[in-house]
Amino acid sequence: MAGNQGKWKAFMPFLTVVFSFLLASIFVSADRSLKRESLPYNGTGISVRDPDSGLLTDVVNFLWQSDASGYHHVWPDLEFNWQIVVGSIIGFFGAAFGSVGGVGGGGIYVPMLSLIIGFDPKSSTAISKCMIMGAAVSTVYYNLKLRHPTIDMPIIDYDLAVLIQPMLMLGISIGVTFNVLFADWMVTVLLIILFIITSTRAFLKGVETWKKETILKKEHTKRLESYDSGKDEAEYTLLPGGPATDNKAKDLSEIKVGIIENVCWKEFGLLAFVWFVFLALQLAKQYTSTCSALYWVVNLMQIPVSLGVSGYEGLSLYKGWRRIQSKGDSGTNFTVLQLITYGFFGVLAGVVGGLLGLGGGFIMGPLFLELGIAPQVSSATATFAMMFSSSMSVVEYYLLNRFPVPYALYFVAVATVAAFVGQHVVRRIIIILGRASIIIFILAFTIFVSAVSLGGVGISNMIGKIQRHEYMGFENLCKYDV
Repeated sequence: MAGNQGKWKAFMPFLTVVFSFLLASIFVSADRSLKRESLPYNGTGISVRDPDSGLLTDVVNFLWQSDASGYHHVWPDLEFNWQIVVGSIIGFFGAAFGSVGGVGGGGIYVPMLSLIIGFDPKSSTAISKCMIMGAAVSTVYYNLKLRHPTIDMPIIDYDLAVLIQPMLMLGISIGVTFNVLFADWMVTVLLIILFIITSTRAFLKGVETWKKETILKKEHTKRLESYDSGKDEAEYTLLPGGPATDNKAKDLSEIKVGIIENVCWKEFGLLAFVWFVFLALQLAKQYTSTCSALYWVVNLMQIPVSLGVSGYEGLSLYKGWRRIQSKGDSGTNFTVLQLITYGFFGVLAGVVGGLLGLGGGFIMGPLFLELGIAPQVSSATATFAMMFSSSMSVVEYYLLNRFPVPYALYFVAVATVAAFVGQHVVRRIIIILGRASIIIFILAFTIFVSAVSLGGVGISNMIGKIQRHEYMGFENLCKYDV
């Protein structure tokens, strides 16, 4: 019985988001319908309400009107002013913190682009993805030369990336489509609920890791005193949450090797294959009519590619042919339900990333930590997967004409430099303080700030649209004008 409860517990965040989304739609629809009742009949049918219609009819009419649209893009001119200066500073720190936590920083980019620079929410989402891509590429280049602190392997767990990344790519495609369909207020509801849950779990994980580090530091100090080695300063030497291959503690200092010998080229090539297949499908989709039979066939071809690669990796892990090296000896003990759950959360991370303009690390980071992956490895692997998914979403947004290229190139440059600086500075701090839990606290802090900022902006926009009686339902994908 307890086992079944544990299985369902993994899906509680998703079920909570769905329930809250439906509840919010009813509340907003009810409010809109009450406001419409106070309007006089004008003979045009716009404000006329059928007195016999019930709440369910109001909800349906509110959520879907095939000829209505609430989206109008706003692109300010690119010129040097105080908005660019302030936005660049916020974007720099967002990229620096986001890259270290393995979350990309999209929760900071989107409010900055919307409130300060002046983009509309959906254009802000697209440019945010461009910045995430720049930060991810810079961070991955930095991490490609690093080794795992306690295991003889790269700091990027390539088998874990092969399991998650194809499903993440599939989720990104779904999320970008949802970005066209969903109204801003729907995105806000999803975001607030999801971010509060993930930031709370990440913070609790950080506190737990901090306590483990404190115990290990005390044990190391006692060990030094017992060997009469007090002249050497005691330091934390074992990475919490990451298994060691022997009983000897290893140094937290960064171990760097050449990129050529540190990359698992077979797994990297497999991930690159998935990326190029998705790219080819996205380009092929441009030569089809929107919502035609061929359009949907090309879209659906992404499913067998993702399931095939992730399914093969999952089967290899289940059979013991391969293992998640960063989990040590426990890296092969996976059940079918666990593997399906990880794939599901990979898709969910992609959907959230494509829909909200965020890095999938907002879900992957806490998920990897729950799996017992070390903080450094969790951050590096999540960013590695995000490099593929974010670049693909940038291609999709570009094909949808969702962002101005000059602005995107400028902020990509800012995020790229900031991510490299952030990785270097924070890694130095970790070595000096001997606490890898700093990464987890940065992760939790970034997610929480994103929830507050994005949620605040979204709620403000939602209230304004309600007062102006604007259409707040789903957009019509088949009538979307690129």
